[in-house]
Amino acid sequence: MASDIKAPQFPESVAEGTVASWHKQPGDLVSRDELLVDIETDKVVLEVVAPADGTLEKILKQEGDVVNSLEVLATFAEGVVSQASAEAQVFSEERQSASTAAGGAAGGAAGGAPGAVAGPAVRKLLQENNLSIEQVPASGKDGRVTKDDVVRYLNQSDQEKSPARPDLKVVPEVHQAEAVSTSARQEKRVPMTRLRARVAQRLMQAKNDTAMLTTFNEVNMAPLMAMRKNYKDRFLEHHGVKLGFMSFFVRASVEALKRFPAVNASIDDQDIVYHGFYDVGVAVSTERGLVVPILRDADMKSFAEIEQQIVEYGTKARDGKLAIEDMTGGTFTISNGGVFGSLLSTPILNPPQTAILGMHTIQERPIAENGQVVIRPMMYLALSYDHRLIDGKEAVQFLVTIKSLIEDPARLLLDI
Repeated sequence: MASDIKAPQFPESVAEGTVASWHKQPGDLVSRDELLVDIETDKVVLEVVAPADGTLEKILKQEGDVVNSLEVLATFAEGVVSQASAEAQVFSEERQSASTAAGGAAGGAAGGAPGAVAGPAVRKLLQENNLSIEQVPASGKDGRVTKDDVVRYLNQSDQEKSPARPDLKVVPEVHQAEAVSTSARQEKRVPMTRLRARVAQRLMQAKNDTAMLTTFNEVNMAPLMAMRKNYKDRFLEHHGVKLGFMSFFVRASVEALKRFPAVNASIDDQDIVYHGFYDVGVAVSTERGLVVPILRDADMKSFAEIEQQIVEYGTKARDGKLAIEDMTGGTFTISNGGVFGSLLSTPILNPPQTAILGMHTIQERPIAENGQVVIRPMMYLALSYDHRLIDGKEAVQFLVTIKSLIEDPARLLLDI
């Protein structure tokens, strides 16, 4: 029985998506729930799986095409994949592969091109980089050239590059002077991912639509580092997760938000919305761009629960498995540029939130302590805030509250 493969139902906050990559090709036998295609939105990558055992008949939306919610992507023939039909397809593919190889050999002997195969997106990439399909060694099924093959070839040095067929010589149709110029000053143009485009849009929105200001302070990390050193092994043994610094900063931020409600509020047109809950976003950098999963009801979570959810979000972000609901909402955000070595920065607001805390790298510096110059592990903190809602006094006191709680972490446990 034939059926349609459709794009997922996008939430209201997502207008459209882009076909990122097909994992199956027409004629492929697939099993129920096997991954067919990835749809990239401006927030997450959504997976579309096979509704039943059967065969992918025809692809209607190619890689790079823009699709709307529930739009038809392909046609699918349902039916139990029997051993006999699978063997029949394998036999057919082997015959086709042998025929293609024979035709390619004959074409090569006659001066023609071999029978390499590539999809539309790959052919477009080849054209953009002035490559012929014969130049790129194929690793796909039935001699198919994949995107990874093209990218791998482009990243090779000139000495490593060679034609896929040793009996074929690829002669570039350019003059010698042009060849020298091209190799010395190369450019590569790739489309911006939907996620990065959306991040850029929101950053410009924050810059243009808010009165953003940043205040700074520094915190002595020695007491927190000593506590972590004393209890990290028992914490790991008891809870099955490592004790990091982020859980302390989340808890310290929540306590500061309780004391300064305006920092946990948002502006909606001419109204101020004060939130009676504490959903803290933790910025995570991925290969596709920056994402901010939300720790919901962070005030009700233990240190272990915070650490466990951060690890879970990090894994899902790395594997592209974050769901839209994981990143929807949030009343306050924490960004830790220190993991990349950042000494100081001015984080940009995550609208409609009105504040964001920036953590930075820990660096030993000389400070004055009880009239003496001592070396301490110090971290700069930055709080960017919307001055339309939060006064400078509130922002400074908010940051000082976090500083005092981190420098005396026992207060977080005693709730004082």
